[in-house]
Amino acid sequence: MNLAAQYEAYPYPERDPRDEAKRLFIGSPSHLREIDHWVFGAARPASRPLDVLVAGCGTGDGAIMIAAQLQQAGRPGRVTCIDRSERALGVARERATVRGLTNIAFLRRSLLDLPAADLGQFDYIDCCGVLHHLPDPAGALIGLERSLAPGGGIGLMVYAPHGRTGVYMLQDALALLAPIDEAPHTRLETAKRVMRHLPATAWLRANMNFGDHLEGGDAGLYDLLLNPRDVAYDVRGFMGLLDRAGLEAACLMEPARYDPDLLLPDPRLRARTASMSPIERASLAESLAGNMNTHVAYAVRRGEVPAAPDPMAPDAVPVVREMPAAEIIRQIGPDGSLPMAFGRLMVPVPLPPLAKAILGLVDGERSIAAIAAALADRGIAQAKFEVAWADTYRALSRVNRILLRPPA
Repeated sequence: MNLAAQYEAYPYPERDPRDEAKRLFIGSPSHLREIDHWVFGAARPASRPLDVLVAGCGTGDGAIMIAAQLQQAGRPGRVTCIDRSERALGVARERATVRGLTNIAFLRRSLLDLPAADLGQFDYIDCCGVLHHLPDPAGALIGLERSLAPGGGIGLMVYAPHGRTGVYMLQDALALLAPIDEAPHTRLETAKRVMRHLPATAWLRANMNFGDHLEGGDAGLYDLLLNPRDVAYDVRGFMGLLDRAGLEAACLMEPARYDPDLLLPDPRLRARTASMSPIERASLAESLAGNMNTHVAYAVRRGEVPAAPDPMAPDAVPVVREMPAAEIIRQIGPDGSLPMAFGRLMVPVPLPPLAKAILGLVDGERSIAAIAAALADRGIAQAKFEVAWADTYRALSRVNRILLRPPA
């Protein structure tokens, strides 16, 4: 009941429906282009209806995003949102109304009751920032897996420990100063007083990997420091959680974040990483970077990871995820690398010299054959294009900048 009281008192994240006229919150998981690419291998036709469940929608960021993207693209589908907090659902409903979304529905349900709710199966399920607050995350994930349609996928986000250094120390302190059996507003007032007098040596002061306690309002501060249940998973623990539910990761987001070689330019160190398993490499990257405060994954049933889409197919159509291709071009440095921010960690992503010319032709409509033909008119041979495009795609898909569009 403490968790339910929290989200009724402080719906999370703190959102004003009037802001829908100004912006659409974009993120991972559940961006439509990511789902098309990473969950379905850019092979599921866009004309096929996409039945979506948002399990624990809160005030609606992920639900509004995917419903808006479907509606804007004129794609068929339905987004069903469940949450146990009526106040949070109320905010999400208002946001959908402001946007004029007609492809979304809201139900007051707990995802723990999903197996008995008779809602059917879903092609895609979003469960972002929810599992780590539940008494039995593995059991809840098993329930989600049972609600997944054949060939479908789940977008997940869970907390990660290293990037949340300082959080659990403050949670321990507030468990003593603001006991869980006190009213939410009383606990919040105590937390605010603690934050005003937080010692200079408190690790939370040095942690700039998130800002809920700084700009997330009352709901953000409460969710970060006063949540009655909060479990963080390192990447090994996260993969184990998926495995217990009969799932596996189709992709960790962004894939390059989990590549230790981007953090280790020393050839002798890279020689050591070369023989590591994928999970060992991911764990090494997590431990080296130290700033991952969440893990995001697209998961599918074990053994059903889709074949990677072929970027060299003549009819393949590359699309930018969100940032315009012209902006990617603008950010490429004189050395030919794209600076990529993984939180506050900047990593250079090397690109071939032809990358700018190729990206200048990526508009979400041109096929690889059409791009190659346009460059051939400029005197660039097919073989040279293919080498440069393969390198460009490999680099930019791993940082989630360039993906492939599904067939119509």
